[in-house]
Amino acid sequence: MAHPKNEDSGVLGILQASSENGDEVLRGLLRHTIQQVLEEEMTAFLNAAPYDRTEARRGYRNGYKPRSLTTRVGRMKLLVPKDREGRFQTELFEKYQRSERALTLAIAEMYVQGVSTRKVKKITEELCGLEISKSQVSALAKGLDTEVRNWRMRPLTKHYPYLVVDARGERIRRDGAIIPQSALIVVGIDAEGYRELLGVWCADSESEASWSMVFRELKDRGLSGVSYIVSDDHTGLTNAIHRDFQGAVWQRCQVHFIRNALSKVSKKDRGRILAHLREITGSSCIESARKRLYEAVEVLTDSHPKVAELLDDHGEEMLAVYALPEQHRKRMKSTNMLERFNQELKRRTRVVRIFPNERACVRLVTALAMEQNEEWMERKYLNMNIKENLQNTSGGNELIQRPLPVTDTVLSL
Repeated sequence: MAHPKNEDSGVLGILQASSENGDEVLRGLLRHTIQQVLEEEMTAFLNAAPYDRTEARRGYRNGYKPRSLTTRVGRMKLLVPKDREGRFQTELFEKYQRSERALTLAIAEMYVQGVSTRKVKKITEELCGLEISKSQVSALAKGLDTEVRNWRMRPLTKHYPYLVVDARGERIRRDGAIIPQSALIVVGIDAEGYRELLGVWCADSESEASWSMVFRELKDRGLSGVSYIVSDDHTGLTNAIHRDFQGAVWQRCQVHFIRNALSKVSKKDRGRILAHLREITGSSCIESARKRLYEAVEVLTDSHPKVAELLDDHGEEMLAVYALPEQHRKRMKSTNMLERFNQELKRRTRVVRIFPNERACVRLVTALAMEQNEEWMERKYLNMNIKENLQNTSGGNELIQRPLPVTDTVLSL
């Protein structure tokens, strides 16, 4: 089979040839890039580029085999290099298609179960073909489900001083009805400063029972060393944290708190309230933050009593971050570190709209989590080589001993 370089004349040629074809530009560029990755992968496998004469060579090329790759810009045909002994196996398809396969399976299951809309049918035609069947769906799911299950059950052998806990709502079809579900997500930051999604779960609600089940499972897998947790103030979640991680510092997400406070005032007054809140959260030390907090309560009591009451009753819940080293506070004062992952998750689940079952939801969210972990492990998130640890000073001790809140307020990202 001809060498793929005869087909692609480089990025400039692709742009010129497809400038009037919409998605063909992206498809051409993506195909060109992936083909080059395959070539580099073969070169690394053989330890020799094409036509290289070297004693370090570990084999010889033997043409190409066609392979289709389904992506968000459509299906593309690639040429996978072969070696004479047939030992070369590319990892590219598994690495780049894990979440694509999960997304395709969710859509395919909807189609097979007869609940597809015109939009779903169109996507299914593009990704799967018209003749998708239950047996095909089962075959597609078999390998991916095993990979997902192994990842979700993997032992946690490291210490994770910090946890970031979050959830987002999804919709799942069950017995002909559409049921709201919560995708529960836990991120750990290990003792070396790397982020890692520890697991994902699907539950009927963010109840104390659901979160306690999550935390017990994590402990059964080996979770240890937790000293600080950041989350929103959902009652079930905070009660579960209080019960399952006694002694750990709990930080109420500052972003959620600010959104909650701003929701209690008119639009024209939000700038003033936000200024007060930023003075509190931007303080350099716990003593200054408390002083700003008390001043804001006093100033706002007459003009904005609801905000003053919120700050008076729960303001210190967002100051627990001062128990951390100063270098860690900016990134650990909220759950915003999950924002990018949640946006990617939202982009994918928006295509599915309604998951055909819980298994499909867990499969897709887990596949995305696995890929996110691969990206996160490329660089540290925090420098953990700081001598200052969680402070049990008079200020820090009050934060640690302060009871977790019980409130009916539910904030969603």
